Amino acid sequence: MLSVFANAFRTPDLRKKLLFVLAMIAIYRFGAVMPTPGIDYNAVQQCVALVQDNTLYSLINLFSGGALLQLSIFALGIMPYITASIILQLLVVVIPRLEALKKEGQSGQAIITQYTRYVTIGLAILQATSLVALARTPGALLQGCELPLIPDTSIGILLVMVITLTAGTAVVMWLGELITDRGVGNGMSLLIMASIVSVLPGQLWGILRGNGFWPFAVVIAIGVVLIIIVAFVEQGQRRIPVQYAKRMVGRRQYGGTSTYLPIKVNMAGVIPVIFASSLLYVPVLFTQLSGSTAEWAQWISRNLSDSTSITYALTYGLMIFFFAFFYVSITFNPDDVADDMKKYGGFIPGIRAGKPTADYLRFVLNRLLSAGATYLMIIAIVPYFIFGAMGIGAQLAFGGTSLLIMVGVGLDFVKQVEAQLQQRNYEGFLG
Repeated sequence: MLSVFANAFRTPDLRKKLLFVLAMIAIYRFGAVMPTPGIDYNAVQQCVALVQDNTLYSLINLFSGGALLQLSIFALGIMPYITASIILQLLVVVIPRLEALKKEGQSGQAIITQYTRYVTIGLAILQATSLVALARTPGALLQGCELPLIPDTSIGILLVMVITLTAGTAVVMWLGELITDRGVGNGMSLLIMASIVSVLPGQLWGILRGNGFWPFAVVIAIGVVLIIIVAFVEQGQRRIPVQYAKRMVGRRQYGGTSTYLPIKVNMAGVIPVIFASSLLYVPVLFTQLSGSTAEWAQWISRNLSDSTSITYALTYGLMIFFFAFFYVSITFNPDDVADDMKKYGGFIPGIRAGKPTADYLRFVLNRLLSAGATYLMIIAIVPYFIFGAMGIGAQLAFGGTSLLIMVGVGLDFVKQVEAQLQQRNYEGFLG
């Protein structure tokens, strides 16, 4: 891996892209610690120190990189964009107009992306208004701390805060798209990884300082084992052989070659985990921040805020399983793949072209998806029970979810760097 990045930095064009990615991440992290105008920074720091052992707040900090509890200009982070993406992907399935746009290729996808941006801004306005409304009441946002987070609660100050938080979300979305377009890798995924990486060292240091060396060593050992498992499974794939028949076009002969169609064990990557984590903590966050004492609110707080409860594990696991199948169903269509193979004279040995090929691909895909989704569920859930049994679950939001995102995004990033290096080597050879 080090050699890959060493070679990448020796390539001028690729070096510029990597430095651009680092610059965008640096801007993102700078905005994550810059206080929103109108906030009492010292009061916020004191309140965050009081609630840092709360499991829910640890989870929020994990996905926002500490920005939400700090009430920084990037406090909402990329969560509105993730929620908007989920909404649009669900609507593509049920609204024919959106489905038609998706089938138009890149031009249609650009329109869907624009819709996603509009929905993101709308969600950001709602979330920013809710966040500011809670922050202006002492003890409502960070329960257990009665310090006034917003000294001046006049309408003008609150309006400026809402506009700032909404603009921060727009900037984060823009940074992610810039990384995707001008850098290397998926911008949003890299920003999520940057948020997680920024929080984990502090949590690990807290375990070492508060629980001693052996619990810290066990956590590191579990992390290393999980990284090895995740890296191994993420590389796994089923290679389906494909034979192309010989064709004569004029005086030239095409085809007659053998290749394979790679289908990964975990085709969905870390998307199901991100989607499930994002949606699962929303009702818990709403309940805890609203301060409701109704029976339904107590049930949510009791069952969905504890990562070691059976209800939490079942809900989280089922959501991961659903999103694994759902995401692959909208990104990989066996019928389209079979039609493309038939169009160019390709076939799977022993399988007839057309519908039989599509049925075979669907059969293989469903079996691999079942294994891949089960693997995601186990990796995401089991570490929480282990850390809960060790008595450090509340101190550590670090677990399978974090590792899946970090390793998955990291592997994808390295692969894209390698692909661009190979492309430049081929260009140099042909030139």
